[in-house]
Amino acid sequence: MKLDVGMLTHDLKSIPDYARKVEALGYDCLWSAETQHDPFLPLAVAATVTSRIKLGTSIAVAFPRSPMVLAHTCWDLAKASGGRFILGLGSQVKGHNERRFSVKFESPAPKMREIVLALRTIWDCWQNGTKLDFKGRFFRFDLMTPFFNPGPIEHPTIPVYVAAVNQAMCRVAGEVCEGLHVHPFNSPKYLREYVRPAVEDGRAKARRTGADFSYVTSSFVVVGDTQQEIEQQTAAVKQQIAFYASTRTYEPVLAAHGWQDLVPHLHRKSVEGDWKGMADLITDEMLDTYAVTGSYATIAARLKERYAGLLDRTAFYRPEKQPALDDPRLPRVIQEFNG
Repeated sequence: MKLDVGMLTHDLKSIPDYARKVEALGYDCLWSAETQHDPFLPLAVAATVTSRIKLGTSIAVAFPRSPMVLAHTCWDLAKASGGRFILGLGSQVKGHNERRFSVKFESPAPKMREIVLALRTIWDCWQNGTKLDFKGRFFRFDLMTPFFNPGPIEHPTIPVYVAAVNQAMCRVAGEVCEGLHVHPFNSPKYLREYVRPAVEDGRAKARRTGADFSYVTSSFVVVGDTQQEIEQQTAAVKQQIAFYASTRTYEPVLAAHGWQDLVPHLHRKSVEGDWKGMADLITDEMLDTYAVTGSYATIAARLKERYAGLLDRTAFYRPEKQPALDDPRLPRVIQEFNG
């Protein structure tokens, strides 16, 4: 299992130093999220100052963007990075699509499938000169003149991962993608019994049994060498688990362990603004189910043992505080993943 890292700065002026540092430390992939900033611009900067580390979006919101716009952005990033770029897409929830992005939210799994297929058709046109002729339920692309065609690049095969919680989107990932972004709110049981079977259904439908496929996530970790570190992170992780578990979207993660009845209680407290009360509903058993606890000397081994055969790469998800890149304990942890 590889250890990745998130883009913890989105200031374009500071990204060169940050990207060089995480590459030198030995992280395998640098992921850029779409929260308060555009996810692609930081990777464009990082691509020009690094040579080894993979670069990807985790995730870019798919539906507000035309596949043609996405195709151009990804093509340029694949070229600039020398083939190190991974496109990670997510659907986001209905409210954010309609009220934050002002776009129609419809049939998310079929629409995501069509976006991936449209991207591949566009890239094939640019790389191989095939006639652009894509007609689907949601999109039509059949005009590409030389003036708008960027032409072939050295590394045209761009991996596409999608983020999924429900089984319909997991099947799409298995059918048409190279990987799945598993939500940080997960457990081995949920992955083994809910996620992976759906992905395998999609792969079987597309007869992709021999194709490589990657499972990627950020793992909730409580890591520290002092009681104070452990206590602070325990409180923060319980709060984050409560936040996710208060939304019906993530009910399958709780249902895998028989805790789905907790959702309405957490939702009510979230509406009331009772954040402490939400965290208090998360038991130590739930914490142990959804998070990994350890010291800096043991956390790598515990993560690898917990997710052996289930995940291919992970990163630390610490809501309270990310590990400082100059923390002298960090290189040993990274090295254990690279060994």
